[in-house]
Amino acid sequence: MRIQSLDALPPGIFPDPQRALSDPNGLLAFGGDLSPQRLVAAYALGIFPWYSEGDPLLWWSPDPRCVFASNGVHVSHSLAKFLRHCDWRWSMDRAFDDVIRACAAPRADGGGTWITSDMQIAYGNLHALGHAHSLEVWEDDELIGGLYGISVGRMFSAESMFSRRANASKVALLALAHTLRERGFPWIDAQVPNPHLLRMGAQLLPRRRFLRDLAQLAAQPESNDWPRGLSPVSLLRNA
Repeated sequence: MRIQSLDALPPGIFPDPQRALSDPNGLLAFGGDLSPQRLVAAYALGIFPWYSEGDPLLWWSPDPRCVFASNGVHVSHSLAKFLRHCDWRWSMDRAFDDVIRACAAPRADGGGTWITSDMQIAYGNLHALGHAHSLEVWEDDELIGGLYGISVGRMFSAESMFSRRANASKVALLALAHTLRERGFPWIDAQVPNPHLLRMGAQLLPRRRFLRDLAQLAAQPESNDWPRGLSPVSLLRNA
């Protein structure tokens, strides 16, 4: 089976995600652009862009899908102990550009980034339209961790996170789960599994099940009551 080019298709049209390749897992299409209309349509269908600088624009829908239940992020004994005495704070949408730049920065292991300059611009445009959101973790006035992702209806797709202190990315994920659970989001789409996510409580859903749930959730009204201001991280121990 060949993957399809999006270059001749309208921005809201994609191939059926069930037609994605099994090797590489989830590769569905190539080409098109990163316009807000195309991106929102993609996420509503369980499709996301993932490619490296200089490569073609590739679109994916893997099987199975890595997700967190918004009430299912695992808090280890050591993390719970850390939260009891933590004086950090967290916020949403106070520093979106800083968060995405931090997520795109080279990793300590020397690995590159898939968050290209074009993707940073595209997700910045989605943020301006109210579809992309960041969650920040602060030590005093210093940004020490965070994540960003896309909200469509009542589904949130977490794209990437970063940490400049031990536990900062875990705190960001826990704060996101708390925020989403309060607003009727049952799932956090983490897209592709890795050992760290699985240790944090991620689970694998068959793509067919994920797409079925997504169709219902994406059709619901957008949330417009994201938290404002700074909240103590210590309160998350009871979240």
